[in-house]
Amino acid sequence: MEHNLTSSHRGFARVFKDGGLTFGFIAPLEAYPHGPAPTMHDHARLARLADDAGFTAIWLRDVPFHDPSFGDLGQVFDPMAYAGWLAAATSRITIGTAGIVLPLRDPLLVAKQATTLNHLTRNRFVLGLSSGDRPLEYPAFGAEFENRASRFRDASALIRTVTEQEFPRHRSEFYGTLDGSLDLVPKPVSPRLPMIAIGRAGQTVEWLAAHVDGWIGHQSNFNRMAELTAQWRSVLQGAFKPYGYGTFFDLDRDPDAPLRVGQGISVGRKALRELWKRQEAEGVSHVALNMKMSRRPAEEVLDELGEHLLPHFPSHR
Repeated sequence: MEHNLTSSHRGFARVFKDGGLTFGFIAPLEAYPHGPAPTMHDHARLARLADDAGFTAIWLRDVPFHDPSFGDLGQVFDPMAYAGWLAAATSRITIGTAGIVLPLRDPLLVAKQATTLNHLTRNRFVLGLSSGDRPLEYPAFGAEFENRASRFRDASALIRTVTEQEFPRHRSEFYGTLDGSLDLVPKPVSPRLPMIAIGRAGQTVEWLAAHVDGWIGHQSNFNRMAELTAQWRSVLQGAFKPYGYGTFFDLDRDPDAPLRVGQGISVGRKALRELWKRQEAEGVSHVALNMKMSRRPAEEVLDELGEHLLPHFPSHR
């Protein structure tokens, strides 16, 4: 991983800056607190508003089935197809997956889709990968839930190989064997395709530091954020690989409302600025906001954050 993605990859550089904090959204950009599915109305216009306001990323979840016992449907659409559509509707904002459930997909097809999007987005696509956490989906794909962490490692190595080497030779434990007679095209626009972990993907922090380009976790105890980022930096031994987190988010209409933390955060803009300034100093690189539980229209939230919060974080410029 010798290539510096912050200088060679347009999308990665927009989101991740050493010493700076940026903000994006987990699609869709709408609230749907009372049901599993969003409306997906007006989503192209809202994506353009986020782009124009200076937010750095839109992240797309991978939810192939509706499991009534587990969570919601995310942005409903297949993330790879939707990424191409969003890229055509925007111009600067990074489009990323958060994340492709790698043990449920053929890694060679993921590689082909990802490098295609890398070209079609003009180097704005970031491949976020996860191991998945919905056990009912695995039998439908003929996959084992228990070995998903091992298959994640195997599949991510295969994606690296075919996107970074020409006519590679590679032996996989769970997937096919390459004997040097085939070459996957297209190769990435930049020297390599950014791959980040969404959640731990069943791996150790040490494995993540060695094999992916960044890590976006889930909201955790904010009082221990400094400890977590310090551990991450210690394992990296001086290299820059970003850490960020995703969270459900509700921006209170009262700018003086205090921070309330539960399954997400509810907060007024003044306390939010204090929280994010502290987290920026602690080494957090990116926050991905999920508006599912928001009590306000997305456009209002975008406008307020763009006017009152983003100017305090120069990394957005």
